[in-house]
Amino acid sequence: MRGMAGMAGMAGMLLCASVCLGQADVEVEPAASAAPAEVADPVVRSAENNPLAEEMNERVRASIDRGFTYLQSQQNTDGSFGRGRYGKHVGITALCALSFMADGNLPGRGRYGDEVTAALEFVLDHATDAGLLAAETSHGPMYGHGFATLFLGEIYGMNPQDKRVREALVKAVDIIIGTQNEEGGWRYNPLPYDADISVTICQIMALRSARNAGIKVPKQTIVRAVQYVRECQNADGGFRYMKQTGGSAWPRTAAGVASLFYAGIYEDDSIDKGLQYLLRNARPNRVATGQAHYYYGHYYAVQAMYLAGGEYWSEWWPAVREELTSKQASNGGWLDHYAGGAYSTAMSLIVLQMPKRYLPIFQK
Repeated sequence: MRGMAGMAGMAGMLLCASVCLGQADVEVEPAASAAPAEVADPVVRSAENNPLAEEMNERVRASIDRGFTYLQSQQNTDGSFGRGRYGKHVGITALCALSFMADGNLPGRGRYGDEVTAALEFVLDHATDAGLLAAETSHGPMYGHGFATLFLGEIYGMNPQDKRVREALVKAVDIIIGTQNEEGGWRYNPLPYDADISVTICQIMALRSARNAGIKVPKQTIVRAVQYVRECQNADGGFRYMKQTGGSAWPRTAAGVASLFYAGIYEDDSIDKGLQYLLRNARPNRVATGQAHYYYGHYYAVQAMYLAGGEYWSEWWPAVREELTSKQASNGGWLDHYAGGAYSTAMSLIVLQMPKRYLPIFQK
C-alpha cells in the first residue's frame, strides 16, 4: 500500500487543516435522540490511520492502471471529459481530475499531471463572472458546480499561491452560500427555491473542501444544511430524495451519511441508523450494476464506511474492491449507460484508490 509519506510535502498543510477543522470549526448540535457528539479524537475511529492488512493487492493496482489508460483516452482536446449528452461537463471533468489526483497527480506533477492541468483549465475557463461553474451540457448546473467547486478546493489547498484558482473558488463558494434555500438545501439550479438531498451533499462536500483550504464559510450555512439532511431521513435509517414524504434508497442514504461526516459530525444516531441501512440494503455484490445511480452510490458509500472505520470499513472495503474490479470492461473502463464511461470510470477509480489516502477531502 502506498501511504501518505510520499505526499507529505505536497499535502501536509491541507491535511492539517482538514484534521483541525473537525467539530471545533463546524460543530452541529446532535439530534435529540442521539448521544452527545463530543469526540476527543474522531480520527481514531476512521480508517484514516487504521489501514487494513493488504488493503491494496496486485489485482486492484492493475485494475487502476487500466482504468487510468482508458480515462486518459476519454479526455477531449479542450481538457474536458464527458461525451454525448454529458459532453464538456464541468462536474464530470472535475471527478475525472480528482480520480487522477487520488493517485498523487497534480497540475504539472505526476504521470497524469498534464491531464489534471488541462481539466483545471477547462473548469476555470467555464467560471462565469457571477461564480457559477458550468459548461455547455449543464443539465441541473448545481450538480456540476458542486463537484467542480470540490475540485478547485482540493487544488487550491495544495497550491494556495494560485490566485486564479482562489478567485474562482471564492466566487463558487459564494454562489453556494447565496443559493441555499429556506429548508437548508440546494437543488438543480442556483436559485434558493427548492432542495433535494442529492444536490445538497454535493454542496456540503464542496464547502468542506473550501473550508479546509482556508476559504471562509459561515457556520450557519453548515448548520442549516445538516438540519435539512436530518429531516430527509426515514424511520428505517434510509434517506428520501426530498424533505417531503418518500421512500428510502441506498445511493442517497450513502450520500446523507457522508454529508453528516463532512459537516464535522462523527457520532450521531442518524449516522448509525444510516450505516445500518446501507449494510442491510447495499452490501457489495448484492446490488445490480445496471441499477440507477450505482456508481454514485458506491462513491459515497465507500466514503461513509471509510470515515466510520472499524468493522464497517473492514467488512465493506474488501467486498467493494472485488466487486468493482470484477465489473471492469475489457477496454479498462466502467460503463454507465446514462452518464457515460468517463463518469463511471472516474467514480470507480476514486473508490478503488481510497486506501491510498491522498485526497485531503477524505481525511477527518
